[in-house]
Amino acid sequence: MAFDAGMTAAVAAELRARLTEAKVEKIHQPERDEIDIFFHKDRSTIKLMISAGANNPRINITEQQKENPLTAPMFCMMLRKHLQGAKLLTVIQPVFDRVLELCFEAYDDLGFICNKYLIVEIMGTYSNIIFCDSEKKVLNAVRIIDFSTSQKRQILPGMKYEFPPAQNKRNPVGETNEGFTALLASADPDMPAEKFIMSNYCGMASLTAREIIFRTAHRTDALVGECDPNKLIFNFMRMFDAVRNEDYAPSLVRSPEEDRPLEYAFFKITQYENAAILSEKNSISEVVDEFFTKRDRAERIRQRSSDILRLLTNAENRLNKKIAIQRSDLAECAGKEKLKRSGDLITANLHMLERGMKQVKLIDYYDETMPEVTLELDTRLSPAQNAQRFYKKYNKAKTAEVELTKQIKLAEEELSYIYTVFDSLTRAETQADLDEIRAELHESGYASRMKNYTAQKLKRPKPMEFLTEGGYRLLCGKNNSQNDYVTTKVAEKNDYWFHTKNTPGSHVVMQCEGMEEPSERDFTQAAMVAAYYSKAGKGASVAVDYTLAKHVKKPSGSKPGFVIYTTNWTAYVTPDEKIVDSMRVKTK
Repeated sequence: MAFDAGMTAAVAAELRARLTEAKVEKIHQPERDEIDIFFHKDRSTIKLMISAGANNPRINITEQQKENPLTAPMFCMMLRKHLQGAKLLTVIQPVFDRVLELCFEAYDDLGFICNKYLIVEIMGTYSNIIFCDSEKKVLNAVRIIDFSTSQKRQILPGMKYEFPPAQNKRNPVGETNEGFTALLASADPDMPAEKFIMSNYCGMASLTAREIIFRTAHRTDALVGECDPNKLIFNFMRMFDAVRNEDYAPSLVRSPEEDRPLEYAFFKITQYENAAILSEKNSISEVVDEFFTKRDRAERIRQRSSDILRLLTNAENRLNKKIAIQRSDLAECAGKEKLKRSGDLITANLHMLERGMKQVKLIDYYDETMPEVTLELDTRLSPAQNAQRFYKKYNKAKTAEVELTKQIKLAEEELSYIYTVFDSLTRAETQADLDEIRAELHESGYASRMKNYTAQKLKRPKPMEFLTEGGYRLLCGKNNSQNDYVTTKVAEKNDYWFHTKNTPGSHVVMQCEGMEEPSERDFTQAAMVAAYYSKAGKGASVAVDYTLAKHVKKPSGSKPGFVIYTTNWTAYVTPDEKIVDSMRVKTK
């Protein structure tokens, strides 16, 4: 569902309830189009996230943690200058549209109290965050819109702020029974009922219109003529009575197969029936946060890691092509014995041969049936030199077979390493994780393929942390550098080490620290973490090897993340995302 005017109204109501009279404590700008405002109220800190990103624009209270740039952008610096210590007076939705106006009590340059406004427009690719003074003049914005960008509406410092152009549609919140009845009476009976609502009323996502139709006709594709007018009017008015009365029922539906969010709304979503799992939440922000958290993180990492992905994809294609050619050449070497046999037959019959012969038919005495074979000769060479020519080809093929076997093994090992880095990208959560992967590739010999990369001093790796039910701490590497760190630097000899069998994945170390032998449940949970953070992912019955850390060794000169181990056991587990997530230690 799009973040429509109904969701915007619900968020405004929640912000008024939780943040009115709260003071601004900190302001961060982790992304170019995202602002985090930390409010202090009743001895607690509440984080408000405002995103104007084209893909996932929204505003909600959140507990997400993000890295911040070392140098704050200019827009963030301006907000800090004007709003640090300011008090939030109110949050209003001036019109029934995806626009919120946050009014702050702040101080001007002379120290006098005044109002300042932060206006949030949640409008897809046109989303924006605009900061205005007490007279609603624009001071700055996340997206400056000049005449070259838009001839209809500009957002420029010094200009008076104007609301987005109004749609030529009716306001559903202000609609009356009589008004809706008259509009319905004039509608085409063969028009889809959803289209009737969407084309006549503003600020509404298609999910909302479909829900009204479903509650009326028990299907979402009903025509106007197929809907009971009284029921349709009742369900329409009931939907927006909830907005007028601020009586919201935040809900979320998830895919039962993939356990991922499908839709969210400010009302109870019933139209999916048994095709999805309905979750009713306590707050609008909780719904929005759960829906966007993973999607937002994945999109952000995808954008920031495009250079790494391109490098890995090119390396994978190059290695696959190289291995295919080498295997083809190796297959040709399989006939080397035939070359030696040809040389032997010519040598044994030198007395019968003369210079200048194009071919010769000889008895193959290597074969029990003594067949006659035809050998092609070089007319420029003597019979003895032709024999030597076959011997040279044999020796060349023999040497090539040894070298190609060696080169194919090296290429396959490098390809396996590339797959481990691909796997690491799926677990990258922060810019620091991506920097570690870039540094790893640079040190592994890919420096020449990394444009404009300069080596930098990295902070100490921060692997993921988990806690089992028995209180055992688990460390899980997110990439090969972190895998080496937890295995070779952190793990003590009597700690337990876990890794998926014959599959790229994280190294997991269970720190025992002189505690009693872990229970079977602790081992299962540790194996589950190793299975979940591997290429096997959510597969059923994943094989996980585990052993004492003292049995794990890293060969000298081996690639990052590569180890060998002995004296291991194997556990078969089915990773459960909810269990793994509940075990994870959340770090700020």
